[in-house]
Amino acid sequence: MTRLFLSSTALALSLIAGMAQAADLRIALQDDPDMLDPAQSRSFVGRIVYASLCDKLVDLNQNAEIVPMLATDWSTSEDGLKLVLNLREGVKFHDGEPMDAAAVAYTLNRNLTLKESRRKSELGSVEKVEATGPLQVTLTLKAPDASLLAQLSDRAGMIVSPKAAEAAGADFGLKPVCAGPFKFVERIAQDRIVLERFADYWDKDRIHFDKVTFVPIPDTTVRLANLQSGDVHLVDRIAATDAEAVRQNSALGYAEVVGLGSMGIYVNTGFGPKADNVMAKSVELRQAFSAAIDREAINQVVFSGTALPGNQPWSPVSPWYNADIPVQPRDIERAKALVKAAGHDRVQVQLEHHNNPVVTQTMQMIQAMVAEAGFDVQLVSTEFATLLTMQQEGNYVMSRGDWSGRADPDGNTHAFYHSKGGLNNFGYSNPEVDRLLDEARALSDPESRKQKYAEFASIITQELPIITLGHQKFLYGFTTKLEGFQAYPDAMIRLQDVKLQ
Repeated sequence: MTRLFLSSTALALSLIAGMAQAADLRIALQDDPDMLDPAQSRSFVGRIVYASLCDKLVDLNQNAEIVPMLATDWSTSEDGLKLVLNLREGVKFHDGEPMDAAAVAYTLNRNLTLKESRRKSELGSVEKVEATGPLQVTLTLKAPDASLLAQLSDRAGMIVSPKAAEAAGADFGLKPVCAGPFKFVERIAQDRIVLERFADYWDKDRIHFDKVTFVPIPDTTVRLANLQSGDVHLVDRIAATDAEAVRQNSALGYAEVVGLGSMGIYVNTGFGPKADNVMAKSVELRQAFSAAIDREAINQVVFSGTALPGNQPWSPVSPWYNADIPVQPRDIERAKALVKAAGHDRVQVQLEHHNNPVVTQTMQMIQAMVAEAGFDVQLVSTEFATLLTMQQEGNYVMSRGDWSGRADPDGNTHAFYHSKGGLNNFGYSNPEVDRLLDEARALSDPESRKQKYAEFASIITQELPIITLGHQKFLYGFTTKLEGFQAYPDAMIRLQDVKLQ
């Protein structure tokens, strides 16, 4: 009898262990995120973690259309100066506090006033935020803002627990408390971020994992090897050169989607300790650097033809693209002439970049290309979080950067190119650009907005505070045991309705 009891217990424990394993999901990230505070963070991979951790007022569907999330419905006044949001009833934060109108008003005001906040420009049109009912919030605007609702579908609209945020202050990101499907457990830098299922989540029936672990693996080859071995279940981005290997593996699934963002090189035109540099002083040198780059060659060699060469914040297939300013092929003779016109024979410049193999290959190609025009580029490879810090402090001359993109064009422009933009870490300032971006925000007619962005594009493609390289597809590899995974154009990994067999 004793033997039978032990055997049954062992069997039961084995079954339970198997169930627990099946309920735990491991996701490989390309980078280690920066701080996990929606008000302060700026990294793309951080937004992937937020998709499981911090629900937003509104979300995007697979067509990049705005849909309800924490807000069930909304309305805008006839004059465009008030946005009223009605909130979902019965939502709780991970600390058990209610997610209500007071919490939403607190979060939005925190985004507007916290010294370290990078959401200020995204919410720059907001004059006042009020709780006008237990589950109703009214935003009063300085001027109409067609982009505002779309801003609330991202970090600006992620609602945090006032109790936790007040207690933590600027250190909230060390232990974030939100209202998403999973709550924060631990973070070990460069190793893992662990979340566990939140039992009181408002939409809990669509969540099928007890735990989610995000593992930063910068090397694309290592990420793929971890997927092939089963150590991770999903890779947030695979290299284009690995796509065919994933497609041919019967144990793996593959998905792709055209992104909303862009790849570029930031040029420090007047910010921080390295504001006084040769590239900042000469628009001709920035134009020469851009003209010396063969974007299509990079697309073919690095991205196996899956990317789109670009020169604007949105891709050539976007309705916001100014087709009168097409991507130019490489013009090495023009580049040489511009270097000479700027008064130089050779130009020495340092360029920081992320130590990711795909990025490194791109930078090495660019280094060789621009050398023919007269640029002696010193490449400095660094860990991703360090790169972001250097950009935030203006401690660079040129720096490689990606932007995952937003559904509304304002989300791809205002924070970067406006003189008061929260992500303008290059010190770019042009009053005409400020005017165009502010006016585009205030317009509701798409054609009128498009004209403003067309004028904007004609300026920034000449002044080049960001040298845009192109627009990539987001490619995913995952185990075929994973059911229900869908790729979204904002490249966020949403785990609602996703299961492991």
